[in-house]
Amino acid sequence: MQTTSVVLVANGEARLSASAQSVVGMVRRVNEDSYLARSPLFVVADGMGGHERGDRASQAIIATLDGLLPKGSIPTSAAVVEALSSANDAVRALGDEHGRRLMSGSTLAGVCLVGRDDVTGLHWMVFNVGDSRIYSWDGRSLVQLSVDHSAVQEMVDAGELTNDGARRHPNRNIITRAVGAEDSVEADIWLLPADGPQSFLICSDGLTRDLEDEDIARVLAEYGVGGTQLSVADALVDAANIAGGGDNITAVVLNCEVTGASPDDRTSERAGASAIHDDTRPRL
Repeated sequence: MQTTSVVLVANGEARLSASAQSVVGMVRRVNEDSYLARSPLFVVADGMGGHERGDRASQAIIATLDGLLPKGSIPTSAAVVEALSSANDAVRALGDEHGRRLMSGSTLAGVCLVGRDDVTGLHWMVFNVGDSRIYSWDGRSLVQLSVDHSAVQEMVDAGELTNDGARRHPNRNIITRAVGAEDSVEADIWLLPADGPQSFLICSDGLTRDLEDEDIARVLAEYGVGGTQLSVADALVDAANIAGGGDNITAVVLNCEVTGASPDDRTSERAGASAIHDDTRPRL
């Protein structure tokens, strides 16, 4: 799927183009991944494999966010936070059907263009729960922005495991946060100034399970974020499938260029991000 849209901002516009693809992979029988790729919101949700109704959990998240954050309308950061809370409630509600408590949950990763409120001007709001990831891409370098909420990431942070070892560790599928796992969701949230050309990759762990960052960067460089006859998201998913396809695979690739915005909309102090989540910083 490929989409293109223009969103009017103060004294300018944001041109957004995206490609997205999701497949079941070579091993799983059900695709528990879901995604949304339309301005100003681009997200991936990966239903938790060992839990009941993983596919419904990811679908509930997407449906909730799609309903609360309208297409083509730039929300405030506070509205996005509220929508994330509502998505958590929607997943929790799945487990209360038929009078019995069932475990249901999902990862969530995404970016949303947000407008002026008490915290910030025009920014990309970046958020994640679990081990689905957000990367930035500048045409040369791929940078992981999000930090996985996983057992192996905690071991890496503690110096007990290397990043390469984490990819093969038997506990690599254990996540430490999920949408729907608790009464309230704890998302890592931060803000990046929306200024000039910017590109993002949002993906489920099915992509990063079978492709290393160098492989992902090679595909992005070959096909270009804007895509060709074969979209860049299709190319990424195909590459992961060929490399093993051990899980559901979902990729959303976004390119945005903000032009003509007022100075207040194009820059801000990084304190704007800490006002939302003080201990989260992008990996830049």
